[in-house]
Amino acid sequence: QVQLVESGGGSVQAGGSLRLSCAASGYSTSTYCMAWFRQVTGKEREGVAAIYAGRITYYADSVKGRFTISQDNAKNTVYLQMNSLKSEDSAMYYCATQWGTCPSTWKRDWIGFDYWGQGTQVTVSS
Repeated sequence: QVQLVESGGGSVQAGGSLRLSCAASGYSTSTYCMAWFRQVTGKEREGVAAIYAGRITYYADSVKGRFTISQDNAKNTVYLQMNSLKSEDSAMYYCATQWGTCPSTWKRDWIGFDYWGQGTQVTVSS
């Protein structure tokens, strides 16, 4: 049974940092596309970062240079290091996964991801 559990969210001042974790169980993350999405109430869910095979990474333009996605296959865990946080980064952050490589449409094709975590809230105050 595939399960994803996020942690690491919280409240931080603008310019600060947070690291989100997504612990996976029931499968091996090394052969799945792992992604972070975020959603603000009333707005569409958007892709933030994705990783495949522990080394092929993808980012939304809005977070490039500030966020880093990484993967620890031994721990079956994916991380999202978020630096230089802005108020517009405030959202519920979700970890998601689908088998195989990350599709080119991963940022907007959230419905193609088969498994999701429960989400962790990030609030950035200015």
